[in-house]
Amino acid sequence: MPTQADTLSAVLAASKAILFDFDGPICDVFRGLPAPGVAEELADLLSTLAPALAFAARSTDDPMEVHRLSQEAGSTVLAAVESALTAAEIRAVKVAGDPAAGSVQALYAACDSGRHVAIVSNNSTECVREYLNQHGVLGLVDEIIGRPVLRPDLMKPSPYPLVAAASALVVLPSQAVLIGDSVTDIEAARAAGVQCVGYANKPRKIRALAEAGADVVVVQMQEIADALVAYPTRG
Repeated sequence: MPTQADTLSAVLAASKAILFDFDGPICDVFRGLPAPGVAEELADLLSTLAPALAFAARSTDDPMEVHRLSQEAGSTVLAAVESALTAAEIRAVKVAGDPAAGSVQALYAACDSGRHVAIVSNNSTECVREYLNQHGVLGLVDEIIGRPVLRPDLMKPSPYPLVAAASALVVLPSQAVLIGDSVTDIEAARAAGVQCVGYANKPRKIRALAEAGADVVVVQMQEIADALVAYPTRG
């Protein structure tokens, strides 16, 4: 009977590209600037620009959901909310603290193993770049596929960002593995034909990620680093 470590090694062994989700596997984006406060800030803006959406905007504490909702008010309002979200994310990552335990080691291991490395995130490219640069690991990443500009409908769980990442790295989706901590990450990977490792940074996520279809679930990013060290790419 294969162990979890065996399954993780098998998933990673055949890969040519490792795609990391950002918020969770790499950084707790809203650790220092809590997400509910950002959602309220965006809801205030959306309520001013599109009063008909005020109730719905104030009914969520998720900034991404306010952003998705803003699309209903047209491109001008969407652009204003997206710009405000991006600015808030950049503020947030400046006070987000250290990377997730084991994540830097996983980035180094992926790079050192000869694989392509990308960040694929619903957060803005600008905030991802800011954080990676701040912590001295930007050079380990070949591509950053951030939130599609003015297209919240193409954010994960849409497969679009993962397909775009594979294309940018010149690999087949089937040759890539996504490391993600949410059900939407797993859904996007399944839809794109990308293998996926669920990162359960909270105990309640273990079952949810497995049931969503993750090929394997880990509870430490260091597990991924160790497996990548053991299996360099075959080219």
